[in-house]
Amino acid sequence: MAVSVFDLFKVGIGPSSSHTVGPMRAAQTFAQHLESKGALETTTAIAVDLYGSLAATGAGHGTFTAVMLGLEGYAPDTVLPDEVEVALERMQQTGVVRLGDRVAPAPTLIDFRIEDMTQRPLTVLPFHTNGMTFKAFDERGETLLDETYFSVGGGFIVREGTEDVVADRLEEAVNEKPFPFTTGAELLEHCERNDMTFASVMLANELVKRDETEVREGLTHIWRVMEGCKDAALTRTGVLPGGLNVRRRAPEWHRKLSESDPDRNPIFWQEWVNLVALAVNEENATGGRVVTAPTNGAAGIIPAVLFYATHYTPGARTWNEEEKQAVIADFLLAAGAVGVLYKEQASISGAEVGCQGEVGSASSMAAAGLAQVLGGSPQQVENAAEIAMEHNLGLTCDPIGGLVQIPCIERNAIAASKAINAAKMALMGDGDHHVTLDEVIITMRETGKDMSSKYKETAMGGLAVNVIEC
Repeated sequence: MAVSVFDLFKVGIGPSSSHTVGPMRAAQTFAQHLESKGALETTTAIAVDLYGSLAATGAGHGTFTAVMLGLEGYAPDTVLPDEVEVALERMQQTGVVRLGDRVAPAPTLIDFRIEDMTQRPLTVLPFHTNGMTFKAFDERGETLLDETYFSVGGGFIVREGTEDVVADRLEEAVNEKPFPFTTGAELLEHCERNDMTFASVMLANELVKRDETEVREGLTHIWRVMEGCKDAALTRTGVLPGGLNVRRRAPEWHRKLSESDPDRNPIFWQEWVNLVALAVNEENATGGRVVTAPTNGAAGIIPAVLFYATHYTPGARTWNEEEKQAVIADFLLAAGAVGVLYKEQASISGAEVGCQGEVGSASSMAAAGLAQVLGGSPQQVENAAEIAMEHNLGLTCDPIGGLVQIPCIERNAIAASKAINAAKMALMGDGDHHVTLDEVIITMRETGKDMSSKYKETAMGGLAVNVIEC
């Protein structure tokens, strides 16, 4: 197990982890490398090429603006939405990028606009469909630095030429853990042999790099950002950006629910779960501050199911703050353990395996988290995760207009309910089931390979071409 829970749950900005967070991080890293090599001051021009899905749906997913911000040194986990607006407005008016502004003592001013990027939607680089190349030149036109990056889902990036190094580091990281696992079978074996839960195995592995207080405070921070994301959406009215004129529904839904259910009657649980998922994904579509869980496109599912866990599970209304935070930590740790399996065995990138890799994996993770806090055995938790993914297999990624709005926002609400149902079904059984989580993850991976590229975040098929944009 090389992936940390804090790798899976990262604070960033919307609307996409693979198309916004990853490209921003790649551009920022390129700027840092220019500075570290002493080449920033002598750079007089830059070139950016975007390939495959990044080029095909980059406009709607915020890829181009994310690259501009990354070149100035902004980081997706610290930049605030207000800063984004100010910086992009300045760049648009001046046509100048302050290259390395946030990562160097002094920036280098470069004439460069979004229109100067080269888009190659029909060219897919061998390693991954989300490829991008950055080049820097001196005043003689000589190349100072030439780097290619891949955004592989969930905000993770890989630089070309380091794939083997990354694999070696992952292998080393696995060996550092007291309870290493890359498959569900290995995870279950640890649980059975040591009388542990998914959450306690994940926590033990996290303690290699952090002390327990740091882990728990970090998980609380993740939850608070999720809550803040939901709350921010409840204050916004009008339509979502991007040109589809999709109306923001969260504020009105919240008003109606607050009036009809002021005391949180359990019969309204699904309406509240739908609201949370809707609100988080509306904020993501706005470019707001969200948590990749494990991606931006699926960012509403885990917050929605976690809301259910903290409001509608037995005893939730009587928990003190310490008890509540312990439940939140167990939920996120168990969900993170399942997320590791998807990263290790398959993919969480919609551009690589379709929306089953984003919404499907998030639903599976959420089901595991809920089954964990409801007292499920490791076998029941694994079963919950398996059920949720099994019924998301084949889910396509075909956003209208290349925007993370239709069907993405409602899809999160539906998947959150699936996760809750999957957890409840698993807990009604004894953990014994025919299809293992590993088998369904491998099936998801193979289904993604067989899926036409039209249905993998290219806006070339499905709803993206059969619904008229208006």
